[in-house]
Amino acid sequence: DTDRALVLLEEYCKKLRKPEEQQLKKAIRKVMGIFKSSLFQALLGSFKKKATRHGTTSHTSLPAALAYDVLGRPKD
Repeated sequence: DTDRALVLLEEYCKKLRKPEEQQLKKAIRKVMGIFKSSLFQALLGSFKKKATRHGTTSHTSLPAALAYDVLGRPKD
């Protein structure tokens, strides 16, 4: 749920106050901007329609892929 993710990200951003956390805060704000964009919402709607047709409504690879593009992949 994009709205829930935005609420959680906003709450997390409020906790980032240290100077060394500002780069992370900036990256999270970029992701939030993407989630709020009309393009993202249109892509997500299209993805959900396709996933529903294929019976994979719980698959969330599109939002994850967009987040990875902005934040980078997590290091193992």
